[in-house]
Amino acid sequence: MTRRGRLATTLAKTATAAVAAAAVLLGGAMPAHADTVRDYEYWLGDYGFTTAWNTTKGKGVTVAIIDTGVNGNVTELRGAVTGGTDVSGLGTPDGQTPVGDPDESGHGTMVASLLAGRGTGEGNGVIGVAPEAELLTVSVAFGQDTGAEKTNDEQIAEGVKWAVDNGADVINMSLTRNTRDWPESWDEAFMYAFEHDVVVVAAAGNRGSGTTEVGAPATIPGVLAVAGVDKEKNASLDASSQGITLGVAAPSEDLVGVRPDGRVVIWDGTSAATPLVSGLVALVRAEYPELDAANVINRVIRTADPNGHEVPSPLYGFGLIDPVPALEAEVEEIEANPLGSLEEWITLHRRASSTTQPTDSPESEIVPIADPPPPADEGTATLLPTPWTLAYITVPLSLVAGFGTLAALLGIGATRHTRRTVRTREQ
Repeated sequence: MTRRGRLATTLAKTATAAVAAAAVLLGGAMPAHADTVRDYEYWLGDYGFTTAWNTTKGKGVTVAIIDTGVNGNVTELRGAVTGGTDVSGLGTPDGQTPVGDPDESGHGTMVASLLAGRGTGEGNGVIGVAPEAELLTVSVAFGQDTGAEKTNDEQIAEGVKWAVDNGADVINMSLTRNTRDWPESWDEAFMYAFEHDVVVVAAAGNRGSGTTEVGAPATIPGVLAVAGVDKEKNASLDASSQGITLGVAAPSEDLVGVRPDGRVVIWDGTSAATPLVSGLVALVRAEYPELDAANVINRVIRTADPNGHEVPSPLYGFGLIDPVPALEAEVEEIEANPLGSLEEWITLHRRASSTTQPTDSPESEIVPIADPPPPADEGTATLLPTPWTLAYITVPLSLVAGFGTLAALLGIGATRHTRRTVRTREQ
């Protein structure tokens, strides 16, 4: 069973048990304050989203999710998805049929629930950080052997342009190209988004799943790149990659999301942190509709909480997202995107190198940000070593065993030598 499946089952059983107990104790009445699932959403209170909702919940803002597709029929997302498309040729025209490997195809729906989930009732179910924002879904087939007619790069470029043309104010990209560079076709697509005043938010990637450095689109100038932190607000070394292009950091461990079949899962990684930032951007755009994309990004990064660290840094960017100041603080307006200019980058790098080498980078596999490897299930034995057991159990025990064996051999040798000495003396 995959980690997502395992945790989905665990959380589903926990939630079911809690609901059953409440039904028995309260004669069928549900808890008034919150259910088990809602209790898991620690970031809503810890980061001030619930207070920020006194100002806005994102109404009037449209966020496009370029991912595996978003099933808008799950309870938490009913009414949230207002449009969509499929650029893979494998899904349905509305982008709401998840595409790809069954274990990974729920990725887009999980992202959407964290961003704009409506819950399942008063105080129940997964609620997103911008629960009144509207969603567009663009389904993409990740990987090289999907059967899609278009390459990953072509799908992403088409998806970005479609999102812009269909009214997106924000584009969420919980994916990575796994390379710092990107194809020239993305120059045009992302420039199109920036020229139409769209904020693009992208995940940094996860070191624990093999993404050792931030990759495109999080390396594209002007894109708001998202790093991850743990529940104690320290940089997550497994559930986040690090790099100099980071904009802000957000929770990336022990998050909850909804799969297309309605199951709730616990989730780690910057894939999950990214919709929290996109949701905050949606709140800012709702509260300040007159601000352009550059000033929306500036408001988010300038009000970020350094949390005692020197920023900007390759661990936290400009700091931890802080929704209340992002909506209430006085922030001086600026003229240009504080995260850089793609247009200038193209002039300095793309055009300068066009006479000496090909301008298009090789096709690279684009993947949704994978979860870091989980610890083994409690009560489940395994015969295969994991990185954790290698680091903390197998290797140390091997060293101890090695030294123990050496000591034993030395002891045996010493004993035999002593016996021989005694016998010699006796003779």
